[in-house]
Amino acid sequence: MGECLKNKKKVHDLLRYGFLGVLIVMGVSGCGKGTMKEPVTVTIWHVYGGQAESPLNDMIAQFNETVGKEENIQVQVGSVTNTNTIHESVLSSAFDDPGAEELPDMFVSYPKTVLAMPDDSVLVDYRDYFSEEELDSFIPAFLTEGQINGRQLILPVAKSTEVMFVNETAFDRYAKDRGASLADLENWEGVFRLAADYTKWTDEQTPNIEGDGKPFFVHDYHFNYFQVGVESLGESFFTKDGTGLAFGPAFEQVWEPYASAAVQGGIWLRGGYATEPLRTGDAIVSVASSASVLYYSDTVTYADNTTEKVNIISMPCPVFENGENLVMQRGAGICTVKSTPEREKACMTFLKWLTDSKRNVEFVTQLGYMPVKQEAFEKYLPDAIEQLQDPMYQSLYQAFLQTQEQYTFYTAPQYEDYLELETRFEDQIRQKLQIARRSYVELPEQSMVELVRAAQESFMRDYQP
Repeated sequence: MGECLKNKKKVHDLLRYGFLGVLIVMGVSGCGKGTMKEPVTVTIWHVYGGQAESPLNDMIAQFNETVGKEENIQVQVGSVTNTNTIHESVLSSAFDDPGAEELPDMFVSYPKTVLAMPDDSVLVDYRDYFSEEELDSFIPAFLTEGQINGRQLILPVAKSTEVMFVNETAFDRYAKDRGASLADLENWEGVFRLAADYTKWTDEQTPNIEGDGKPFFVHDYHFNYFQVGVESLGESFFTKDGTGLAFGPAFEQVWEPYASAAVQGGIWLRGGYATEPLRTGDAIVSVASSASVLYYSDTVTYADNTTEKVNIISMPCPVFENGENLVMQRGAGICTVKSTPEREKACMTFLKWLTDSKRNVEFVTQLGYMPVKQEAFEKYLPDAIEQLQDPMYQSLYQAFLQTQEQYTFYTAPQYEDYLELETRFEDQIRQKLQIARRSYVELPEQSMVELVRAAQESFMRDYQP
C-alpha cells in the first residue's frame, strides 16, 4: 500500500512538473510571441544599376538573408534610378510638393541635393552613430565632401574619380607613324600637343578630302579640367565669395594649350558624353568619370557603318608638368533621414555592413567605382583585380590604385551658385572655341597666339554676370 502511494506521488509530481514545464515553455513562447518585434523595415532610393539587375539590390538581398535576419532588419529598395531623378524626388518630398512621395530612410545624394533642401536637420549626422575610429578608416577626402554645415550628412559607399580612357588600338596606329607614346599622355601639355598633331595626321590620311581631320581628345566636363587645373597650380579657381571665377595667371596657363589644340581641331567641342565620340571613332582619348566604364565599348562603329574591335585602356588623369597631382573626386554618397532610434540604427547596421572593406570591394568592382576605405585599397583591391575577367576593368582598377597612391582627391566647394557657374561655363567655353575654330579654318594663316588670346578675352568678358 505504501509503495502504491509512493508511485502515485511520483506520477503526480511528474505530471505536475511536466505540466509546469509545458506552461513555462508556453509562457516563454507566448511571451516571445507577444513581445517579438516586427522586422524593422527601412527603405532606400539608389542609383546603382537598374530595377531588374542591380549590384546593390543583390547586396541588399544578401544582407537581408544574413545580418538582417539575425538583427531583425529588412532593407527595402524603393527606387533605382539616376541621381538627377533622385535629386528632384528628394527636393519634392522635402518641400512637401503635392503628390510627392515620403522621404525614404536612405537615399543617394550629392552635396548639391542637401544644400538645396529647405532644412537639412531632417538628416542624421553620421558622427552620432559612427565612432571616431570608424570614421578614420574612410579616406579623408571622401568624408570631407559629405560634411555640410559642420555635420557629416553624406556617407561615402562607392566613389569615382576622373580617369583617362584611351582607344589603344587607334592610338598605336597614330603613335607608330608619329613617334608618340602613352607617356605623352601623362601631362596636359603632352595631351594637347598630340591632339593638334593628330588632327593634322588624320587629315593627311585622306589627301583627296580636305579638312576632314578628326579630334583626338574629349573631356566630359571642361569645367573640371579648368577647376582642378587652376587649383593644382596653386591658385583659386573661384572668387572669394563663390559667385564667379578668379581669372588669374594660372587660368591663362590652363587655357593656352587647351584652346590652341581646340582651335586646331584636336578637341571635341560638341555636347553629349565623352563615351560617344570614342564609340564612333570621332576621338580616341577621353577624360571622364571612372564610372562611365560601363558605357565604353570594345567595338568602334565608324560613320560608314564599318566596325573595329579595339582595346580600351585606362590611365590616371593627366596633370600639369609644374602642378600638383590633383584629381576630381566624384560619386555620390548616402543620406539617412531621421526617424526612430530603431530605424536609424537599422540603417547604420546596413551601412556599416556595406562599407566593410572586403565587402565594399566586392560591391564597387561590379560598378567601376572605388572603395571608400584605405584598408580596402591596400588589402583587398589588388586581389580583386586579379579576379576580374574584363581587361578593360582590370586596366581601370590598376589606374585606381595608381591614382589613390599618387594623387590628392580634390573636393569641389559647396557654393550656392556652383551648379549655375558650371552650366554657364560649359555652354560658353564650347561656344567661344567653336567660333575661334571656324575663324581658323577660314583663315589658317592668322596668328594662333592672337586667336587663342582673343577667345580667352571674349570668354572672360562674357562669362561673368
